[in-house]
Amino acid sequence: MTRSRISIAVSALGGQGGGVLSSWIVELAENNGYLAQYTAIAGVAQRTGATIYAIELFPEELAIKEGREPILSLMPVPGDVDICLASELMEAARAVNRGIVTADRTTLIASDHRVYAISEKEDMGDGRLNSDNVRSAIENAAKNLILFDMDEMVLRSSSVISSVLFGALAGSGALPFSRAAFEQTIKNSGRAIETNLAGFDLGYKGANGDIEKLAQNNCGLDKTSSSALLDRIETFPEDAQAIITYGVHRLVDYQDGDYASLYLDRLEAINGTLVTEVARYLALWMGFEDVIRVADLKTRHERSEKISSEIRATENQIWYGHDYFHPRYEEFTDILPAGMGRMMSGSKIFKKILSPLFSTGRIIRPKTILGYILLRGVAKLRFLRKVSLRYHTEDRRIIAWLDLVQKYAQQKPDVTAEIAKCPRLIKGYGDTHARGINRFSRIMAFAVEHENEENLAEKIAELRDAALLSDKGTEFNQSLKDHQAERLTGNDAQEGEFNWTGSS
Repeated sequence: MTRSRISIAVSALGGQGGGVLSSWIVELAENNGYLAQYTAIAGVAQRTGATIYAIELFPEELAIKEGREPILSLMPVPGDVDICLASELMEAARAVNRGIVTADRTTLIASDHRVYAISEKEDMGDGRLNSDNVRSAIENAAKNLILFDMDEMVLRSSSVISSVLFGALAGSGALPFSRAAFEQTIKNSGRAIETNLAGFDLGYKGANGDIEKLAQNNCGLDKTSSSALLDRIETFPEDAQAIITYGVHRLVDYQDGDYASLYLDRLEAINGTLVTEVARYLALWMGFEDVIRVADLKTRHERSEKISSEIRATENQIWYGHDYFHPRYEEFTDILPAGMGRMMSGSKIFKKILSPLFSTGRIIRPKTILGYILLRGVAKLRFLRKVSLRYHTEDRRIIAWLDLVQKYAQQKPDVTAEIAKCPRLIKGYGDTHARGINRFSRIMAFAVEHENEENLAEKIAELRDAALLSDKGTEFNQSLKDHQAERLTGNDAQEGEFNWTGSS
């Protein structure tokens, strides 16, 4: 029996191809004997802007038989939606909250990954919403649920999430069309056919539960990058291999294979129960942000493609982006060879002469010839990174932290576990980085000076949590006083001046 009206809601963020996905569904339906109504409902700007696309389908044969055109809705009606597609976990939750997803009717197809809201990102600590609660809510809300990490499928196929969602829709069987009809729709579009079909295939397999073998392949690290590194990863505990693989991938991209090998060297000296925690923060710390990294990321082809997608530029349309840069004098001296950088950062004469060059920000357009050459020139300084002042400074801090982790590993595993988590304070660049380093350093110094005290692990955890509460550091300073560390307290105006390196 021919199905009658089908109501579909698509919830997607800006740049994720929600419009393309909706157009594919409409074209698929019209090419297979259905009438289609399609509306885009823009929402308030939120994580690059969320839009709901409403689609209603009706069999043309049935309309002809009844002798009248169907009246189709312009927006999703709560309690009356057959299929809901969400490009991200929280978008699925918002669809449930709106009543779009119902237990008696709706097939919910959603990605399990997160795109964090500004309010989550700006929190000093971990401001993320609890994803487990969201999963529980959507499991109870939908009649049928297809939920898996589609962002991982995007990385594997070099496609966009719209193609993965389209594949998952085909695999769900929620629409009365064959897989070949879905694939033909992608081919008819004439754009990025191979990558979109690859994403479609992974989405189709994910919808049918054929996702386990996709997850094996060293978590996205290209095997051609370095078989020796991959072989070494397999010697670590199984539950740590995923994090370590991402760490290696990040550091190869950040510097080179030798730098990733140094990362593994350092992890091999860590107790097995701690290696996962240390691996996470060590990879982030070794991949510290500097102007070389920023220039590299700003000029990458993938970034240009992403922006082009977000602004919906046509194939032959010319567009320019404006990037704001405001490096400080200290960030300039940081990328110089260590001896020269140390001399210039401590010289009042050099600082007086050169500081005006860094007193104000400037606009650079990476897609212009001059802007691109300037930024790529800075990015090419990567070969100098290992001799730079910043590298020497961060390397000394990393070694001191790892030494402290190993020092307590046998006698005080609870203290070691808390120390291993402290680098989460170190993030960003400029003043944010200086604050994080200052608080981290003061906690490490506290741990050394109070190593014989009872409940040291609890005290370190309390100090770390207090350090994450605010920019001003009022709670952190008070917590230090409460733990009788008056000589280490001070105003945040001095932050960045206290740099523990293991000898403090």
